[in-house]
Amino acid sequence: MLDPKAFKAYDVRGLYPSELDEAGAYAIGRAFVEQFEPSSIAVGRDVRLSSPSMAQAVIEGAADGGADVLDLGMVGTEMVYFAVGELELDGGVMVTASHNPKEYTGMKIVRRGALPVGGESGLFDVRDRAIAAAWREATRDQVRAEDIWDRFVERVLSFVDLDALRPLRIVIDAANGMAGAMLPPVLARLPMLDIVACYFDPDGSFPNHEPNPLLPENREFIIGKTRSEGADFGVAYDGDADRCFFVDDTGEFVPGDFTTALFAEMILGREPGGKVIYDVRASRAVPEMIERAGGVPLINRVGHAFIKQRMREVDAVFAGEVSAHYYFRGFSQADSGTVPFLLMCELVSRRGKLSEVLAPFRAKYFITGEINTPVADVPAKLQELEDRFGRDGRVTHLDGLSVDFDDWHFNVRPSNTEPLLRLNLEASSEEQMHEKRNEVLGVIRA
Repeated sequence: MLDPKAFKAYDVRGLYPSELDEAGAYAIGRAFVEQFEPSSIAVGRDVRLSSPSMAQAVIEGAADGGADVLDLGMVGTEMVYFAVGELELDGGVMVTASHNPKEYTGMKIVRRGALPVGGESGLFDVRDRAIAAAWREATRDQVRAEDIWDRFVERVLSFVDLDALRPLRIVIDAANGMAGAMLPPVLARLPMLDIVACYFDPDGSFPNHEPNPLLPENREFIIGKTRSEGADFGVAYDGDADRCFFVDDTGEFVPGDFTTALFAEMILGREPGGKVIYDVRASRAVPEMIERAGGVPLINRVGHAFIKQRMREVDAVFAGEVSAHYYFRGFSQADSGTVPFLLMCELVSRRGKLSEVLAPFRAKYFITGEINTPVADVPAKLQELEDRFGRDGRVTHLDGLSVDFDDWHFNVRPSNTEPLLRLNLEASSEEQMHEKRNEVLGVIRA
């Protein structure tokens, strides 16, 4: 089974087995090799119950198509990115449905250099080949297991000053996902940390809660546990562990744009003058911090495919998205969930309580977070918003509609998969934020 709608803008994702099964996975593996003609690729898989058989099907398809396949086994998504870059492979496939519920399966596909294969960079061509299944003659290549764990641990630890780390109490919610497998070898090298490890047993049925910390109901546990343990901070991971979300020592959630600003300051302290990329949804805290730290802020479209391409074009040192994807030049310009955790350990070790570090942001920047609204006619609604607010504001169309005023701004983007508009808004006071949020939502929902 291979339902065409499983191919999204950035990856492949669908219900197992009604939208995507092993036959479809075989076809995708083979189509990927026929489309890009890699000589060698890596394949990894997450903890989902369907992932072993789905990954094996991808491996068989790729090998039958003529690629040398390195089977990484059960790994975090970032470990596939790392393997492709570190071993100078021609591509990679991670079998994962990321943060989706247990019923889903999927894949994240990359080319040489860990560059993502998305809708604008060949993924829909892979789809068409996979559906046609008109395979060319090929000589089957070899499949072999590859252990990258030691090299991965060394690389992520290289991002922090281990001597600066002090004893910290940290709650980590692995959500029964890949963080429970990926973090222990890293934590074993950090005996100064007192880790309260929660739901570290990898279990593809996700018995405790969905592995999606963006949903408020899935953050309740980490917030409560951080408070009850008196921890320095808490960390919640998504299913494939390429994103981590933070709560401070008071249990308050830390928005991804504030985290981006803090990490940008740290990294620019080590690489002065560097370029840092942020997405159109972000708080003004991000570009303002980048400039104060001596860096060059570059705004960009949302989405890892666009961010990673831009990082290479401008040789950016770091990039961060509101959705908690953090990208590092020294990590094949790819996103990692492990490196941000380590950076936060160093930041709190050096600067003290995270709530106090964040206090200046929370006193100056008032953000709504992302608010999704179904709409019947997306283009018409975007035009209506531009007509209403664009007369007095500065309008850009880098990604959806952005309108900037001196004391507030907003971005509205259409969803890639649903008839939704996604609003992110910021103002200079909490009262104004609520007022402008209601005003913009009034137009969207009229």
